[in-house]
Amino acid sequence: MEKRDYYDVLGLSRGASDEEIKKIYRKLAMKYHPDRNPGKKEAEEKFKEAAEAYEVLRDPEKRRLYDQFGHEGLKGTGFRGFSGFEDIFSTFGDIFEDFFGLGTRRSRTAARRGADLRYDIQLSFAEAAFGKETEIEIPKAFQCDRCEGTGSKPGTYPVTCPGCQGKGQTIRSQGFFSISTACPHCNGEGKIITNPCVDCRGTGKVTKKKKVSAKIPGGVEDGSRLRLRGEGEEGERGGASGDLYVVLHVERHPLFDREGDDIICQIPISFTQAALGTEIDIPTLNGTKKIHVPRGTQSGHTFRLKGEGTHHLRGHGRGDQIVQVILKTPTKLTKKQEELLREFARINGEETILKKGFWK
Repeated sequence: MEKRDYYDVLGLSRGASDEEIKKIYRKLAMKYHPDRNPGKKEAEEKFKEAAEAYEVLRDPEKRRLYDQFGHEGLKGTGFRGFSGFEDIFSTFGDIFEDFFGLGTRRSRTAARRGADLRYDIQLSFAEAAFGKETEIEIPKAFQCDRCEGTGSKPGTYPVTCPGCQGKGQTIRSQGFFSISTACPHCNGEGKIITNPCVDCRGTGKVTKKKKVSAKIPGGVEDGSRLRLRGEGEEGERGGASGDLYVVLHVERHPLFDREGDDIICQIPISFTQAALGTEIDIPTLNGTKKIHVPRGTQSGHTFRLKGEGTHHLRGHGRGDQIVQVILKTPTKLTKKQEELLREFARINGEETILKKGFWK
């Protein structure tokens, strides 16, 4: 049968713009889409004819050859039209979804990516600061060895679904439209397992535990996530595996707090240490360090220990440790201590008994 002129198929002039070509094709594809015309052979032929015309006229080079030489000019390009609906849907599937919200009848044997998994890890404050390498064990689904993923008992095979006759879809009418949905009997597979495998119970997969090495970098914070590519569930029909997301939970430290890559701590000192000066041992994540407290240090004064913080998550080096000294006031004094303090106050001209109101 001789092919019709592509411009006549779309009802356009030869000077039509790309936007006009796309617009009219959308209109014809909506009108003759097979999901809206179930069982109508004439509509199917017009749908394929419009798709073939659009495929040529949307391509600048194919359109130039067609305008100059007609159908003969396309023979050198390797274009022979569409052999069936699968060719059309695989080529223009995104158009049907974006324009019409309709299914594209993608093959039930298409590869499908595996699901992502999550695993939570508890870290100490020091482990989060310095990082660690650990091995975790996660439960995940693998292809069943007994049935090789078919879900059927070895020696048996799935049967064609009686609900959809193997199509995987059912069509229901809603006024003017006919909507195609996945068959509820076979979940869109087109096949039903009548003799399920005893190991996987017809699912084609069994759950096993797998050990995975996780390298946690220094400097992570509470709530950080690590992504281990390909360590999620296995894909189906040759699809890629999903990813494993490791969520980190950092325990609070009894002494240290954290601000970015710096570690903050408060150290109590006595009145005499602050007044006379002293050296004190400061706990750090790497042991103890001595700092010199000069004479007359005030409560709340801070000292900085360079490079004693957490590792920088991105880059080299470490943050600092900020030490804040807090003046510790004694709550119980001996008689001798009280006498000495009163004498000190007298020499300093201080009143130890408040005789006047504070504001006066």
